Amino acid sequence: MYRWEITRAALAQRILATIRADSYDHAAGMADTLLSAGITTLEISLTTPFALEAVTTLVREVGDEAIIGAGTVLDGASARMAVDAGARFLTALNLDPEVISTGHRYGIPVFPGAATVNEIVRAMELGADAVMVFPASAVGPDWLADVRAVLPQAPMLPAAGITPQTAPRWLAAGAVACGLGAPLVEGDRETVAKRVADLLGRIAEPVE
Repeated sequence: MYRWEITRAALAQRILATIRADSYDHAAGMADTLLSAGITTLEISLTTPFALEAVTTLVREVGDEAIIGAGTVLDGASARMAVDAGARFLTALNLDPEVISTGHRYGIPVFPGAATVNEIVRAMELGADAVMVFPASAVGPDWLADVRAVLPQAPMLPAAGITPQTAPRWLAAGAVACGLGAPLVEGDRETVAKRVADLLGRIAEPVE
């Protein structure tokens, strides 16, 4: 797929699940649970042991049924390794031009991190495919709505501090998607499956 097609597919469900685990096996189990529950876009944080191996395995196993990316990609070297591992998109907590240029060189969308309006604008100037507002817990849906009012062209993806209960309000405020980590993925398989089903149901309904 072209980069714009991957971007569209990655954001289509409007939820990006982040996996940060203490082992490869834990990450693989969490990914299987999320994918089985219906999540179609997830990333493996590079803070996870053997994260790149997990990305490679997942991409091979799911094919085009889900979009698997690499998260916490902080520099150009990490970006290149993630691309080589088969990641379909890259995210970061920071704004590093080399991460964006490396991803784009190989046709991979990049969602870099930004915490201020200046950083959001800079990310767009550098060609970010969407901007990961991080940490979302430091601002809030009203802040995002205010920024969207003056930067309607900015595709913003808030992450950190968002829960299945609050995600609909972020989306209503103008987010193209929400990044959810522990509040979505923690728990046993049945608990996570119910939580995912509830979340997908919530975002399908209009926010009052």
